Amino acid sequence: MAESEHPYRVGLEAIEQLIVTTGNEVAGYQIVKYLAIVRGIIVRTPTIGQSFFGSLKSLGGGNIQEFTDVCEAARHEAYQQMLAHATELGADAIIGMRYDATEFMQGTTEVLAYGTAVRLIADAPR
Repeated sequence: MAESEHPYRVGLEAIEQLIVTTGNEVAGYQIVKYLAIVRGIIVRTPTIGQSFFGSLKSLGGGNIQEFTDVCEAARHEAYQQMLAHATELGADAIIGMRYDATEFMQGTTEVLAYGTAVRLIADAPR
């Protein structure tokens, strides 16, 4: 099918970027097809250095930047995997996006990013 014949084109312009929202709808668009639940999953453990310095800092209390960095990297990678999964399906958006994290072994955390991949069309002008 030629790009100009794509049934989910928005007016004369295609949706340029995958929309991600924690909501169940996308303002200005109608959901025309639910494609699948998409996800990205990462299992992380801090490096020896992060563990050592983080453990020392934990004695004093407060934010432990080494552990924050590990968590942020895991969330980012899981999010990127989720986006790739949705893109493979031809999604215009991901709705109901959430993160989940589980420690399944001491010092090892699983981070999951997930949502529902959908196709959209622009709402008709009123």
